[in-house]
Amino acid sequence: MVTQLNYQQLGNGKNVILIHGLFGRLENLNMVAKQLAENYRVTSVDVRNHGNSFHHEHMDYPTMAQDIVELMQHLAIEKAIILGHSMGGKIAMELALTAPELIEKLIVADIAPVEYPPHHNKIIAGLKAIDFNRVTKRKDADQQLAQYVDEIGVRQFLLGNLTSNNNQFSFKCNLDNIESNYPNIMKTYQGDKSYNGPTLFIKGANSDYILPEHRAEILRLFPQSRARVIQGAGHWLHAEKTAAFNRSVESFLC
Repeated sequence: MVTQLNYQQLGNGKNVILIHGLFGRLENLNMVAKQLAENYRVTSVDVRNHGNSFHHEHMDYPTMAQDIVELMQHLAIEKAIILGHSMGGKIAMELALTAPELIEKLIVADIAPVEYPPHHNKIIAGLKAIDFNRVTKRKDADQQLAQYVDEIGVRQFLLGNLTSNNNQFSFKCNLDNIESNYPNIMKTYQGDKSYNGPTLFIKGANSDYILPEHRAEILRLFPQSRARVIQGAGHWLHAEKTAAFNRSVESFLC
């Protein structure tokens, strides 16, 4: 079984690794990768059970952080700037807290180092309810998913997982493995270390993933962290306000 993460590289210079969120794939951060590639060597990854990466029944943050370590070893990357969004931000934090020697700077997009209550159950149910025997085009899947997910933008994001082989549609991501590991995905770092390197948390002003009550835990684990808020953006802040997001990233890296 292949256990090497799928990745894509752009540009040259210092290494930056981009990690997407739950139900995502490396293409989700393309608008960030392309901008950064003007000055950096950017490696975008598909995490396990997502995109074109391998499927595995085990999926928690120590394991997913180790996947990044092994990819860095494979690519001979000794140290990198790590940027993660949502679940990818939790992977990035886990990596910084357990292998700080590999991290030059850390950027966490719209997620806090806390345990969240389950809030994707309807999405998982909707994705699993899609009858691919009745899907001949993306619109068919969208109509079925709309019974569970109201927001068209969220449906478009989720249906980015669709793939077709001989006119038979399926999902790239492994929904069964994601569902069985969902309690792990809601958890947070379980250790007692802190990361003292430069860290930036970027929050979407309209998102409730980072709240004032999370500040103490953020500073406990990441005492050198600073925060930026992107006005007019929700949880998918890098897609909703790409220019503002990229400016925040680049000013932090300068």
